[in-house]
Amino acid sequence: MLKEKIINILSESIGKIYTDINIDINCDIPKNSAHGDLSVNIAMQLSKQLGMPPRKIAENIINLTSFDKNIIEKVEIAGPGFINFTFTNSYIIECLTTILNEIDSFGKQEIGKGKKVNVEYVSANPTGLLHLGHGRNAVIGDTIANLYQWIGYDVTREYYFNNAGNQMNNLAKSIYARYMQIDNSDFQFPEDGYFGEYIKIIASELKEEYPQKIEGNENEVLELCRKKGEEWCFDKIKNTLKRMKISQEVFYNEDSLYTEGKIAAVIDEFKKLNLAYEKEGALWLRLSEMGLENDRVIVKSTGEPTYRLPDIAYHREKFKRGFDIIVDVFGADHIATVPDVMAGIKALGYNPEQVKVLIHQFVSLTENGELVKMSKRTGKSYTLDDLLDEVGEDVVRFFLLMRSIGTHLEFDLALAKEQSERNPVFYLQYAYARICSIFDKANELSKLKYDLNLLKSNEELNLIKKLLLFPETIRNSANKFEPHIVAEYLRDLASLFHIFYHNCRIIGIDETLGAARLKLAEATRSVLGNGLSILGINAPERM
Repeated sequence: MLKEKIINILSESIGKIYTDINIDINCDIPKNSAHGDLSVNIAMQLSKQLGMPPRKIAENIINLTSFDKNIIEKVEIAGPGFINFTFTNSYIIECLTTILNEIDSFGKQEIGKGKKVNVEYVSANPTGLLHLGHGRNAVIGDTIANLYQWIGYDVTREYYFNNAGNQMNNLAKSIYARYMQIDNSDFQFPEDGYFGEYIKIIASELKEEYPQKIEGNENEVLELCRKKGEEWCFDKIKNTLKRMKISQEVFYNEDSLYTEGKIAAVIDEFKKLNLAYEKEGALWLRLSEMGLENDRVIVKSTGEPTYRLPDIAYHREKFKRGFDIIVDVFGADHIATVPDVMAGIKALGYNPEQVKVLIHQFVSLTENGELVKMSKRTGKSYTLDDLLDEVGEDVVRFFLLMRSIGTHLEFDLALAKEQSERNPVFYLQYAYARICSIFDKANELSKLKYDLNLLKSNEELNLIKKLLLFPETIRNSANKFEPHIVAEYLRDLASLFHIFYHNCRIIGIDETLGAARLKLAEATRSVLGNGLSILGINAPERM
């Protein structure tokens, strides 16, 4: 709200002063509060275009701009040409009134009204249990979907799963081998099989259903094992996601691309465009004619498509479904595939700029500075469920969100286990619960008249100013596809609330002032609750 006010004032003014200039205005919060509430570097941005010293440009802007003294208390030029703004207390209080009027809906926007966004995330093959990397993917995607809903988009949450190809064949062979080993320990296990303990569990369940022998030829037997494994794994995956409050409306089956002829249609289209050719028994895509360095195989000589082809066909279907923005959340191991798929999409006549591919880095689990590979509870490699069992859903979600997606994430297990204010999740939840406790104790105070103009201390005003940044924080986080921006904002907000709480009494003082401070606490509780809901984290009233 504060940044919007300054941007609107300056945009109108600069448009009149420098009519041929079109430039984005950026506002930042000065590190030193003595430099005001907001700082703008527009003079430095314009200096090269106008051929003038930044300070001279800043002086022109200030001298030729009409500032409402009821809103702007002070405007100063600092350093090489920064323009610093200080708002009046009365305007800050007026903005607090807006928060209280909107309360639970404060922060919601209509930027995306009438637009559709598809967010695809998790998309793990149904060949095993979810691990920590899948968990990071899941919470990033789910939170981005939440952010887009908050700014008004029609959001579709999607899971794309591959239940075809070699990995499913290997799953079937692995299950069958473990099934046979129940009665014959010497039965050979495939070298490229899945060695996890869960394969033995699936095999034992299969043994209960077929205690003697699975009837049928080899293909029929393996198909039954494959189907059993797929259903078992996918059921476990969905249950794990449910624990993390993650649900998706669409589960898109890769196999349908083949059965419904969509793979064949893409191949035909590439051939018509003279972008596909045969060589050494394989089908190649002319990526070298699409701006990339080398052509790539899209169908092997065995007749099996490479990953590029179904991915191109799948994205084509997303475009056909009418999405304005398509968000893909991938792990770092997918980074090499992206340029090929985007080039293919562009060649088919679609705009790849509508596709936002988010690559998150890997997760490592540490405890007391040491890398943790095995679960103490199970004695085996950590699964996402193991971690959820150990530290809880809220902690897992927050820890997987609290760093930029492009950075390697170290999940500190020792810190995650702490039930103290050192744990950032408990720190946020404790702030929310503390406000709920205040309302329990100050029930009568909440019914009294209040005067927000009594809120004049630095602790009160700093807290209000932080609350006013919430809508912009949501926009910024969504636009940059960085959920950690909201997480960091909430930590700062909780810190300012704790300072306010310790320095500004609510109960046992003048009732009108106490009631005003209680209203400020109410606004803080609402923003904390809204922010936690975006991150998919509970806001407990008691701790």
